[in-house]
Amino acid sequence: MKGPLFYSKILLFGEYGIIKDSRGLSIPYNFFKGALKKDDNPDESAQRSNASLRRFAGHLEHLQQEDPDAVRFDLELLRKDLDEGMYFDSSIPQGYGVGSSGALVAAVYDRYALSKITVLENLTREKLLSLKEIFGKMESFFHGRSSGLDPLNSYLSLPILIHSKDHIESTCLPSQNPGGKGAVFLLDSGSVGETAPMVQIFMEKMKQEGFRKVLKDKFIRYTDACVEDFLSGDMTSLFGNIKKLSHVVLNHFKPMIPAEFHQLWKQGIESNAYYLKLCGSGGGGYILGFTEDLAKAQKALQGHRLEVVYNF
Repeated sequence: MKGPLFYSKILLFGEYGIIKDSRGLSIPYNFFKGALKKDDNPDESAQRSNASLRRFAGHLEHLQQEDPDAVRFDLELLRKDLDEGMYFDSSIPQGYGVGSSGALVAAVYDRYALSKITVLENLTREKLLSLKEIFGKMESFFHGRSSGLDPLNSYLSLPILIHSKDHIESTCLPSQNPGGKGAVFLLDSGSVGETAPMVQIFMEKMKQEGFRKVLKDKFIRYTDACVEDFLSGDMTSLFGNIKKLSHVVLNHFKPMIPAEFHQLWKQGIESNAYYLKLCGSGGGGYILGFTEDLAKAQKALQGHRLEVVYNF
């Protein structure tokens, strides 16, 4: 058995803001992928994955008991496959903000959900929201709280535009320019980030009136503008807004930025060689970068590994 491939994702814009109804843009990232697989001689990592999937199966059983009308899984087939050594074979790094648990959730839903919504259907807003809700409940096993967006992106393998919690749609991105100087890139922080503690820090900060004001007046405003600029291909306006967004994150989301990157973050803003922002919840994993001149950014970030996601 080798299941279909499910890809990683990158939330280009909207981290934390989408919790408070900002806009967001999430895109598939086909560099990393995963699939459900069986092996007669599983290695240690396959055995660990199998054990984790068994715990996840318990979570799905609990979900089904809680709300049998919402979603039903073929738990008998799932257990049979697990007894035969099934695991999730994945190249998606965990704790890096690129949706490792999202791809697993999408793969399990695809194989075991009964009366599932398929990617071949006319995906109305209602169906997308229904999928997002189911995926959120499934993925909460891994993070304690989930919007369901990562599995949705992985399942559909389409860019998703988030207008608000109750309004999402698939969208098209401007065509890439492979020879273009500008780029969106991933910067490896070299450490793993955990979603749950970062979200906890954010929720604590939300209790402060000053932080709520910054989130509404600056963070969400610049995020919404970046989404608009990116989709319309207005790169001049985009870089003006990304610079402001990068500045707000450095000033108000410092705990989510690994300490050794604070200076690098500031240097990008001051030199205009690149601008950094969080990729997912932060705390480690990947950091997202934007530059109008990739060669200039590579020189400024010498010694760090950059992976280009998008050229323009």
